[in-house]
Amino acid sequence: MIRVLLAEDQGMMRGALALLLGLEDDIEVVAQVGSGDLVVAEATACRPDIALLDIEMPGRSGLDVAGELRAALPSCQVMILTTFGRPGYLRRAMEAGAGGFLVKDGPVEDLAAAIRRVLAGERVVDPALATAALSVGPNPLTGREREVLAAAADGSTVADISVRLRLSESTVRNYLSAAIGKMASRNRIEAVQAARRNGWL
Repeated sequence: MIRVLLAEDQGMMRGALALLLGLEDDIEVVAQVGSGDLVVAEATACRPDIALLDIEMPGRSGLDVAGELRAALPSCQVMILTTFGRPGYLRRAMEAGAGGFLVKDGPVEDLAAAIRRVLAGERVVDPALATAALSVGPNPLTGREREVLAAAADGSTVADISVRLRLSESTVRNYLSAAIGKMASRNRIEAVQAARRNGWL
């Protein structure tokens, strides 16, 4: 049997996925969690063959958890299953060692087949998203630029960001200016929107 851990913050979606995958003869859902910060501990306890991770969850995102899970439990493969098919998310998932990246609007038979393929050593990626990722290219933002732009996303002032990230206000302005330029945007709001659209934040 293929042992599966489901990490999905929406209870109804998590329950439906567990029920549908459970109908497959060779798949058993052995654990379900609704928060990203519970994934590694739960996986270590139940030792699944594969973890299906949503991206946007409370605690930590599936993208943040994927690499840590692969390091903590190398025998467990990782697949990202998300509503948010963004090229930057795909790139980050692959860099974190995910074996698959699918969007949630496909049939469950495709998901079950993808699980089997990932466990057989293949990489399984939504074809449309793979094409989009190649056309968009890599994330142009440095880690610090991303951090500062993400901190600005809620409308925080330069002074607020400076305190929160322990940077001088002039440094914050420099990072914001660089991020806005790289996003070819007129201001930080447009830069945040462009970065989110591509999955770079």
